[in-house]
Amino acid sequence: MRITENKINKYKDKYEALLKKEETISVLFAGVGGQGILMATAIMAKACLFEGFDVKVSEIHGMAQRGGSVVGSIRFGKKVFSPTVDSADFVVSLEEVEPLRYIDIFKEDSILIYNTYRIYPSSVYGDGYSYPENVRQLLLKFSENVFPIDAYKVAKQHGKSKAMNTALLGFFSNFLPISADSWEEAIKDIVSPAVLEINLNTFKAGKSIIYQ
Repeated sequence: MRITENKINKYKDKYEALLKKEETISVLFAGVGGQGILMATAIMAKACLFEGFDVKVSEIHGMAQRGGSVVGSIRFGKKVFSPTVDSADFVVSLEEVEPLRYIDIFKEDSILIYNTYRIYPSSVYGDGYSYPENVRQLLLKFSENVFPIDAYKVAKQHGKSKAMNTALLGFFSNFLPISADSWEEAIKDIVSPAVLEINLNTFKAGKSIIYQ
């Protein structure tokens, strides 16, 4: 997939204009327990704070210890009154099929970013159930802004497959008027020193996908 710098700047300009109008940007993070949804949510929230925005973060919902679906949400802007995401500007998913669980909060212009990594739920091993093979086509029915990313490959190349969350954040960061310095400081503030360098490098690699 090729996304030009010009195209990505149009997205960024759009959300920067909305923030200048004192509107609120809503982001839903989705994934499966153990993928680092909590960390991704915390990093973005901190980056928004460093940038000077008011931020509201929801609790993480789901069966995080059982490999079940997990979500977290962030709303940011000049002034935010509620963390509840009724309609999402962005859905960012660490697992391929998880975005399909949240079609009720999609908007026509929602940006849907998902990791092509698959974690098969136990239900697909029963009769009558299967893992969808056409996730991108299904998502395109709801929005034309669909971006599949192989975050597993990016993270693996930088030494730690579990850093898929920061790889996906790196790509996602291209869409937002949040400086690279704020993202980097947020990662330094949240991530353990033992894996900080790996996560910083993986974030930068994810961000660079936009220019490939």
